[in-house]
Amino acid sequence: MIVLYHCVAARSFRPLWALEELGLPYQLNMLAFPPRVASRDYLQQNPLGTVPLLVDGAVRMTESAAICHYLGEKHGPSDLVVRPEEADFGAFLNWLHFGEATLTFPQTIVLRYERFEPAGRKLPQAVADYRRWFLGRLRTLEPILAVRSDMCAGRFTMADISIGYALLLAAHLGFEPEFPPAVRDYWLRLRERPAFLRARAAETAAANAQGVSPVPAPLLEP
Repeated sequence: MIVLYHCVAARSFRPLWALEELGLPYQLNMLAFPPRVASRDYLQQNPLGTVPLLVDGAVRMTESAAICHYLGEKHGPSDLVVRPEEADFGAFLNWLHFGEATLTFPQTIVLRYERFEPAGRKLPQAVADYRRWFLGRLRTLEPILAVRSDMCAGRFTMADISIGYALLLAAHLGFEPEFPPAVRDYWLRLRERPAFLRARAAETAAANAQGVSPVPAPLLEP
């Protein structure tokens, strides 16, 4: 069985959502955040001490967008993956990685220097700068989503999961009121998907069952 190590509302939500979209059986192992501090034994599984960690037989993966792509290919065929022969194959790969590299990265700076660092190391200017960076990059989605319901290929794909998680994190950080109109409508559609709702319910149920706080990591008290 596929095993996913996950913290509530962390990047590992991407593969959790993908597993639910694909309807695959999996075991969800919940960790307190940050796992490298709260769960030292986890370092034996993943020396990086980060989530996600996906274990699928001999395969071990730690990059959330790559895991989504892997699951769609390995356990497909699935319309969640855009094939090389399709016109939007390049766009699919671009948006799949845009969600992590361009949209999630600046939010991690905000999280660290607004919430997780001790008082003497908080950096309000960095927080303000990277908030603007994120919102500026988010505006690149607006003209696309103004004329289509999904990012590429005329259907919901793993690229939407990648970007959708970045929007989930942004909502937890309080950025949602600043989403451009088409991006806001897109986010509202994504969060009503049955698989998204199942993934949210699964992480909460597993956290409660395994003695981990169900409070999303971005909302934890500093």
